Amino acid sequence: MSMTRPPYALRGLLALAIVLGCYYHLGAVPLFDLDEGAFSEATREMLLRGDLISPYLNGVPRFDKPAFIHWLQAAGVSLLGWNEFALRLPSAVAATLWLGVVYAAVRRLRDERSALWAAFTMAASLEISVMAKAATADALLNLFITSAMLSAFLYFRLGRPAYLYATYAAMALGFLTKGPVAVVIPLATTFLFYLSERRLGDWWRAVLHPRGLVLFALIALPWYVVQYAKEGEAFIQGFFFKHNLSRFQDPMEGHSGSLFYYLPVILIGVLPYTTVLLVTLARGRAILRDPLGRYLAIWFVFVLVLFSLSGTKLPHYIVYGYTALFVLMALWGEPWPRRGWLLLPPLLLFVLLLVLPELLTAALPYVRDAFARSMLAEAAAEFSAAYRVYFALAALAMAGLMLWRPIAPRQALAAAGLATVFGLAQYVIPVVAAVQQAPIKEAALLARARAERVVMWRLNTPSFSVYSERLVARRAPRAGEVVLTKALYLADLGEVEVLYQKHGIVLARVSAVP
Repeated sequence: MSMTRPPYALRGLLALAIVLGCYYHLGAVPLFDLDEGAFSEATREMLLRGDLISPYLNGVPRFDKPAFIHWLQAAGVSLLGWNEFALRLPSAVAATLWLGVVYAAVRRLRDERSALWAAFTMAASLEISVMAKAATADALLNLFITSAMLSAFLYFRLGRPAYLYATYAAMALGFLTKGPVAVVIPLATTFLFYLSERRLGDWWRAVLHPRGLVLFALIALPWYVVQYAKEGEAFIQGFFFKHNLSRFQDPMEGHSGSLFYYLPVILIGVLPYTTVLLVTLARGRAILRDPLGRYLAIWFVFVLVLFSLSGTKLPHYIVYGYTALFVLMALWGEPWPRRGWLLLPPLLLFVLLLVLPELLTAALPYVRDAFARSMLAEAAAEFSAAYRVYFALAALAMAGLMLWRPIAPRQALAAAGLATVFGLAQYVIPVVAAVQQAPIKEAALLARARAERVVMWRLNTPSFSVYSERLVARRAPRAGEVVLTKALYLADLGEVEVLYQKHGIVLARVSAVP
């Protein structure tokens, strides 16, 4: 294909990747706990209470995140009803816009082919496709961080005030989505970049731009002011200190890890393009000589260092720097190595998923946690014949593409990406949902049908509140109450009538407390 002809095929592939990576099976599985359940229940209670300012979770103030994502989820369920599709739709739309921002910026800075490839690989990558379908604030936050970061570079390159205002607006919306991180990443990255360009004076003028600061304040601050007026010092302590400063200083909810926690996360998260990433990193000198390459490198490295030093570590934190990685791969990932190395990561992924049922069965004797062991023991039944056939064919296809020369490497990589996100949505996530979340949803629907008031004990699954449509206290049950807990704790409850039991989850009525 001539370089001057519009890349129609790549445009079509991008559209297909967006459909598969952001929308396919969007509402097909139950909400996942903890995060999807917590965000969705806070939205339900916001509408139930008629209070669009203060998020609550099971009747208790939830200071984890600001309200913007809840407003979008509330709009979704108001239009489409209470279902998983409506709750996840804001994330899917945000991810689509995120990809659109990447395409528009790279096209402006380089060319359309690179822009299409950057957006395609993002849409057809493992971790981003998972985030795009999650009823959480992270896809929305990535939209605003990416918009701020790319607008800031366009302002550096072109000097147009509109790009500076876009940067301020995006940071403000990010601040309204998840708080200080939406400001810290752009400020730190641009500071280090302008320092490398010996233009710190220009950086200070941009940071202290009066109209930009006013724009930021007008967008971001009203909710914070009203929330503080309603909740007082508890909001400051809960949001800024506990869920931001303390989250960085110390592990929260057991989410800790070593200094190298994110290295395997990245190698897995960018699948099936892991080899392209390694090749790109090997071209670090060429990248750093180019202003755009240096800017993207600083962006990603800052995110990596920031969250590697954080006390609380979660896999999705590193995605705040993935845009930089994928643009770097699109611009500096070629020439590629031999196709055998290029397609080895997706081949290994598909082989691993093919034998996953046997691996889980073999691992059972080594799993010490009784609850996890009970779930895994019943997981094998959830793997369908179609699951095995699909990943067997996908692995064979990757092996064939390694040898079949008429297929260009870019086409082979595109096929690997589409196969990855389709298989994930069609087969892998439904299996995980069936094992982990289906019992919670089924128990909740039973409790709702029987009009039971339920308490939750030694368990934290807020999606139960969403599906049962009631507030659920987390405490020990009293005689006569219905409790949702793990089956392994039944012996501690005395006399009980089991109403529902599956995959280690039990809904039971307590007759007498020991």
